[in-house]
Amino acid sequence: MTEAQDEAGAFRALADPTRRQILEDLRDGELAAGEIAARFSISAPSISRHLGVLKGAGLVTERREGNRILYALAEDRLATSIGRFLSAVCPEQIVLRHTKWRPGAQSEGS
Repeated sequence: MTEAQDEAGAFRALADPTRRQILEDLRDGELAAGEIAARFSISAPSISRHLGVLKGAGLVTERREGNRILYALAEDRLATSIGRFLSAVCPEQIVLRHTKWRPGAQSEGS
């Protein structure tokens, strides 16, 4: 798969609001498929399809623990996919983000 195809797959996965919400829910750590499904008013099979799309795009990872499937955010993959696009479109914004919004960074007056 080419880099452009890889990036396109990530953007297709991010196009759906349910999948974006799943990624946000995984921000604090891994969750079981049932825990993810319980957060939505759609069917468990629909959530499974969304998780399959996210996994196929490489945005989440899964691991089995007994009879449970645990999902985790693939932060590096997400950052690489989106960052590559952003740096091509607005590279100066990336520089500003790293200098102004970096966690733990303090402004000069504080």
